[in-house]
Parts: sequence; C-alpha cells; structure tokens
Amino acid sequence: QVQLVESGGGLVQAGGSLRLSCVASGRPISKYTMAWFRQAPGKERELVARHSWSGGDTLYADSVKGRFTISRDNAKNTVYLQMNSLKPEDTAVYYCATGANQYTDYVGPGHGSWGQGTQVTVSS
Repeated sequence: QVQLVESGGGLVQAGGSLRLSCVASGRPISKYTMAWFRQAPGKERELVARHSWSGGDTLYADSVKGRFTISRDNAKNTVYLQMNSLKPEDTAVYYCATGANQYTDYVGPGHGSWGQGTQVTVSS
C-alpha cells in the first residue's frame, strides 16, 4: 500500500500560481500512474491531471489544459501539480492518487491509494 501526503495548498488571488506536492511512502511510485483530482463543494470529485507510469504520458481536464502541469520525481517519490493562471472556479480540495494497481493507467475514486487532500482557494 502507498501512503500519500499532499501539501502546497492555500489562498491565492485569481491569476496567481500554486505548486502542490504529493509525497509517497510505503512503495516506490515509479510503476504507478499518478493523478490529481479535485472536489469543490457540492460537486463530484473530478480528474484534473494524470501522469502515466509508462512513458510519462499526461492527460488533463479540458478546464485546466494550458494552465496546469503534472510532473513527478521518482527519486523523491513525489508528484507535483503546478497551477498557473488560477481562477476562482479552481477552488477545491485537491487530492493525489495512485492508479488502481501498478502497471495500469486506471485511476478513480475507490481505487488505488489517496491522500487526505489540500485546500486550494482562489479569490476573485
């Protein structure tokens, strides 16, 4: 099992930037697809970005394309989410998650390991 701890959230004005970090322990993440999800009040949890274990292919929600970048440092067992040009609608709790298992790109609620989340609030 992988334990995940997110950090880097906070309050930022619209147009600003934040960098979220997710430190993993228990197992190396090199063979896991890693992802960031978010959940805003009253809304379902949604996939923000995914970084494949194989080849490093990335996938982004349409709402964040061109503004957010997911990356990883396997040597540090850490995943990052660089968020630029933040908007009030980006306000949410952001969660780091692993793929359902090693060697799979499937990620989703109820599968894999999840962190406790970090709050991001963007003021207008």
